[in-house]
Amino acid sequence: MNDRLDPVKADAVVPRGRHKSGSRRGIGKAVLLAVIVAATAAAYRLHESDAAPPTAPPPPSVTVSTPLQRDLAGRIELLGQFSAVNRVEIRAQVGGTLTQIHFRDGDIVHKGDLLFEVDPEPYQIKLSGASAMLESARARGALATRELARAQELQRADAGTIENVDQKIAEQRAAQAAVDNANAQVRDARFDLDRCRVYAPFTGRMGTHLVSVGNLISGSRAASSPTTLLATIVSLDPIYLDFDMSENDYAAFQQSRVAQNGQLANAVNIAPTGDDSFAKTGTLNFIDNALDRSSGTIHARATVPNGDFSLTSGGFARVRLSTSKPRAELLVPDSSVLADQTDHMVYVVGKDDIVASKKVEVGDLRDGLRIIRSGLLSTDRIVIDGIPTVRPGAKVAPRNGTIESSSMQVAVGAKP
Repeated sequence: MNDRLDPVKADAVVPRGRHKSGSRRGIGKAVLLAVIVAATAAAYRLHESDAAPPTAPPPPSVTVSTPLQRDLAGRIELLGQFSAVNRVEIRAQVGGTLTQIHFRDGDIVHKGDLLFEVDPEPYQIKLSGASAMLESARARGALATRELARAQELQRADAGTIENVDQKIAEQRAAQAAVDNANAQVRDARFDLDRCRVYAPFTGRMGTHLVSVGNLISGSRAASSPTTLLATIVSLDPIYLDFDMSENDYAAFQQSRVAQNGQLANAVNIAPTGDDSFAKTGTLNFIDNALDRSSGTIHARATVPNGDFSLTSGGFARVRLSTSKPRAELLVPDSSVLADQTDHMVYVVGKDDIVASKKVEVGDLRDGLRIIRSGLLSTDRIVIDGIPTVRPGAKVAPRNGTIESSSMQVAVGAKP
């Protein structure tokens, strides 16, 4: 009975051989996992040791050139506006009904061309009345002259009195005065009749007509009463170009005029809007007698030939005035000059291919190239292409370019 096992206790007993087998399997798995981890780490370290170290990016490539050197005359460039030498408002000197318009709006008319007609009938009636008065006065004058001659003849024959002769002289003079007055009335009536036809005072371009046929217009010989504006006309050849110079520009220009002392000093080059060639020339013929203190400028005017009528009153143009004799100047592309607040600078590349910035004083533009007044040497290598990719202190790979004088443009085709 003692040798028999209780079923519950029998289930709770674990055989010794089975427990040892499970422990060995767990230890094997742990060893295998450790081996795999170690192998993976070793492989990763081996991969890192075999990989090449990272390389630095190559320096940016830029195009460089020495400044262009040219002998250039000093000059100032200003903005001007054309105006007509003559501008006239066409108004009638007599009133009446407008019967004819003999031009189209915008036409070029010549001096003496008929422009407007006013109904002449009232003035023809007035002239006819004055002519009749003149004929009557002449007849009375002739009678008075004959009576005076007879009285003088009688007085010489002692058949008449001197008082009678004096009376006839007075009558003859009164008759002559009547003739003179009638003549004036005729001229006055003819003047009004002639002014019924309005002619162009000079060759020019007409504006739009402001009164239509059939309108009743007012006229006045001396504009002593309101008159009707019919149209305007402006002259075309020559034409004025008005512009303003600053005080500094005016001082420089005056110095150049004293040095040149001739017609060349008064010559101006002109480029109308849309034309960059400055092919037209004019003559400076007026400079105001005082500076405008509110604007710090002085008004000037040039006369420009306009035989082809291509220049129009009110249009704009650029004006160039010489201020000094030609002298050596350095020029670089305008795109190579960088603005630094109130200063300007350019990038230069040294012998070690390191970029540096140089502060420069700039002048005006000459065909897309900027004049450098100071701060730059003729031997400096200027960055003319690739500027956005570089910074001061950075190393670059320069290639040689040129600034061509014929086309005044940068040649970026380079030698490495």
